[in-house]
Amino acid sequence: MARTATRPPRREDTEQARIERTRRRFARRQWARRWLTWRRVLVAAGVAAAVGAAVWAVFFSSFLAVQGVEVLGARDLDPAAVESAARVPTGGPLATVDLVAIERRVAAMASVRRVDVSRKWPDRVLIQIEERVPVAVVARGTELRAVDADGVVFGAYRRQPADLPRIELLGVLETDVDALREAAAVAAALPSTLADVTDHLVVRGADDISLELRDGRIAAWGSSEASRQKAEVLLALLAQKASAFDVSVPGRPTLRRD
Repeated sequence: MARTATRPPRREDTEQARIERTRRRFARRQWARRWLTWRRVLVAAGVAAAVGAAVWAVFFSSFLAVQGVEVLGARDLDPAAVESAARVPTGGPLATVDLVAIERRVAAMASVRRVDVSRKWPDRVLIQIEERVPVAVVARGTELRAVDADGVVFGAYRRQPADLPRIELLGVLETDVDALREAAAVAAALPSTLADVTDHLVVRGADDISLELRDGRIAAWGSSEASRQKAEVLLALLAQKASAFDVSVPGRPTLRRD
């Protein structure tokens, strides 16, 4: 049986196939580069759209508008009073609320020692306060006012609380901030065992403070310096039969016997 001879491909056919393969590879590379460019454009457009939507939602839409106020830390203060003083604008975007202005208005309340205002997403303004803690009372005209450990006067009482000593300013102006601050620091430093037997503090100056005890005895205290040590010394001396004590120099206390 005769074999059919196979004709080898012509040179021009081989060259044409190579050119076609090269053209196809070039086309694929061109398409890949165009797709990469378009993909970057689409990603950038998507990011821009997302950012725009977020900006619109935060600053212009009603979805994140202020709907109310939350007050934390109020003990004696009425949260409604704090909210009223804060004057938080509602209905506008939470992101644009002036927190500093709100904080300043709340800090102006006499009973507020410290305040922090923040945003509570999605629609609340959070006001956290620390109230002043009274350590004594002082007369202001016909009123009894609370005094905290920093000597700040706030609040009012109809009658003197049993657990707070009274500060009496003798020959000292009500505007003498230093004297009142020193007296308040002394009152704050008194341990409960000494505070319980103290009727009031007599203040003749910032460094001339005395305790008048409930049994009528007097203890010269001086300034608020070393108050803890002075209290320890005075408590030890109270067992002595004496009408007056002087612990202004706690290392050298004296007493007077009648």
